[in-house]
Amino acid sequence: MSYIRSVKAIEILDSRGNPTLKVMITTDRDISAEASVPSGASTGQHEALELRDGDNRRFAGKGVQKAITHVNGPLAQILVGEHVFDQARLDRLMITSDGCENKSRFGANAILGTSLALARAGALNAKLPLYRYIGGAHTHILPCPMINILNGGAHADNLLDFQEFMIRPTGAPSFHEAVRWGAEIFHTLKGILKEEGHVTAVGDEGGFAPNLESNEIALELIVSAIEKAGYRPGIDVSLALDCAASEFYDESTGLYKEKKKQKRKRPFVERTAEEVVDYLENLVKKFPIDSIEDGLAENDWLGWQHLTKKLGHQVQLVGDDIFVTNPKFLSRGFDLNVANSILIKPNQIGTLTETLETIRLAQSHSYAAIISHRSGETEDSIIADIAVATNAGQIKTGSLSRTDRVAKYNRLLNIEDGLKSVCRYWDSNLYKCGTGFSSSSFS
Repeated sequence: MSYIRSVKAIEILDSRGNPTLKVMITTDRDISAEASVPSGASTGQHEALELRDGDNRRFAGKGVQKAITHVNGPLAQILVGEHVFDQARLDRLMITSDGCENKSRFGANAILGTSLALARAGALNAKLPLYRYIGGAHTHILPCPMINILNGGAHADNLLDFQEFMIRPTGAPSFHEAVRWGAEIFHTLKGILKEEGHVTAVGDEGGFAPNLESNEIALELIVSAIEKAGYRPGIDVSLALDCAASEFYDESTGLYKEKKKQKRKRPFVERTAEEVVDYLENLVKKFPIDSIEDGLAENDWLGWQHLTKKLGHQVQLVGDDIFVTNPKFLSRGFDLNVANSILIKPNQIGTLTETLETIRLAQSHSYAAIISHRSGETEDSIIADIAVATNAGQIKTGSLSRTDRVAKYNRLLNIEDGLKSVCRYWDSNLYKCGTGFSSSSFS
């Protein structure tokens, strides 16, 4: 038996230089574990609350001293003396003690950091890899990475309204080969951008952030990079978009308006939901796109129904802001036939237990679950273990630059090496884009 002896949090910095927290748990066996909490830039309205201090004398009000006080006080009181392996019960105790649906009393950042550190402490005490401790004996699928190589929207100071332009090495024979393909395409794209006189600085998630005039130009450049690197677009490597449409949706008019129009040479565009769907359909016809995230805004359920009816049979439609890793909103998606996939971000819901429950719910309804980072990240790589633990088959963790992103890829490479012959890279026959089907389940 192993019991929790101490729980402590400190303030650290995330990848944008903003404060976040790290939680450390020590057991009576002198085994210590820690976990750090990420932060999003384009966040859904219904996410669990990330508690900030609001004191403009520190970090422009973004400090997390209040959350740290809650970890070191009431959350520590809940955990100290408890069995380290009792993850689900202790997560529930923290949720109940907070008492707010959005975890606003203690802060979802405080509760999540504690929950994730607890899982790591349990794994270390059990002498198991974290993915095995979380997922059990049947974990063996290495995910297909969704590699962000061009940034726009809230993640970059450029002209693109769409937030992420990604590549998916769907044809790779293994995870390490998928990473190699991605790295080669990433560096090839950098060369093409340089040749055309574009800036090659990177955005929040490590993808390049050039001032391009349109989404089409961005996609054309990526296709050129895939081909120049020696791969076949749509066969070896497909394209994925995160539109982050909530960022340019005007609720007062119900129109989707380009926000970054002022510096563009071309005319300003605004579209209805139906026109956005038609626009996305044309992009899918023109480019090898097989995944679209947040094609419409988080509260535009009617628009999402139209999008799903139009494209759901051929493209993976990923709900992020509309579902916010929350079983309540995901269940509404089932009922209304909205999307066919869900993006999983642990800090949207606030505990590991709830994260795993949401993944199980999605998989049981044949929705794909894509494990995801946030734009404000740390070196913590726990989402890599969660992706393997749940046999999710897909992970979205940024570009192949910036240590906060690369840490997740390197962790997956280590897991792949540890699993050796047991390991399998995602299988397109089991994870069909556009159907949301996943044959996997985890214990």
